[in-house]
Amino acid sequence: MDLPFSLSTRPPVTVRPMSRDDLEIAIDWAAAEGWNPGLHDAATFYGADPGGFFALEHNGRVVGTVSVVRYGDAFAFGGLYILRPEYRGHGIGYALQEEFTLPFAGTRNLGIDGVFEMQPRYARAGFRFSHRNIRFEGCGGGGAAPDGVVPLEDVRFEALAAYDRPFFPGPRENFLRGFLAQPEGVGAVMLDEYDQVAGYGLARPCRVGHKLGPLFADSPAIAERLFGALLAQLPAEPVYLDVPEPNRVALALAEAQGMVPVFGTARMYSRRIPTLPLDRTYGITTFELG
Repeated sequence: MDLPFSLSTRPPVTVRPMSRDDLEIAIDWAAAEGWNPGLHDAATFYGADPGGFFALEHNGRVVGTVSVVRYGDAFAFGGLYILRPEYRGHGIGYALQEEFTLPFAGTRNLGIDGVFEMQPRYARAGFRFSHRNIRFEGCGGGGAAPDGVVPLEDVRFEALAAYDRPFFPGPRENFLRGFLAQPEGVGAVMLDEYDQVAGYGLARPCRVGHKLGPLFADSPAIAERLFGALLAQLPAEPVYLDVPEPNRVALALAEAQGMVPVFGTARMYSRRIPTLPLDRTYGITTFELG
């Protein structure tokens, strides 16, 4: 697909690639929308796929943003779709999806996390509903870290990436390498009796508090210990965890920590619903990149 790309909209809007500095615009707009992005999201997101972030322009002015991050040849994830308020309601979103986003993904299965009220529109465009993700809010701090939890930085990246691979529909080593090593991030890992990874989690600093994710574990007991280890390392500030609704144990774990639901999204896919271990997924990584 040649860029910049012109949408068949009135007003006329063009789509062009974002630079690393441009991506700060999308992150700031996400903050203004109340999405509470991570402090280092621009850097870690851009490292996943530098060619997957786009600005929408009208008369040389940036009026919107969108991302289509590619994970190999078979999967991509769309996000960061934001329009300036005065450009909403003009059919730009529909044209962007039909004329640019889906064609740019090509033959890849495209995943999205859409707000609940937009689910019918995405369904009409051919997206298939997989499950809901529920965002919980709680508070960090309090209590000592459980025994047996290893700091994330003490575990080889290759071992973490290998453990992570079944939890995501495409290879995402490029993303994880920067995301897991981001400044001020707090990570925790559980190893089994053979010193193999049996679960891991990360808390990243955000505009408000921290977000936990990913949080993957082989059992509820391991998930609970990782959860406790992460909370114990955080200050007494807001903490957010995005839980796939089919994992009822994860929902109960969040509620047992005094967390309450505050938001949610519908996870949908353009082609097929991948088989993922949601029963071992206690917190997804991000709403923006999957």
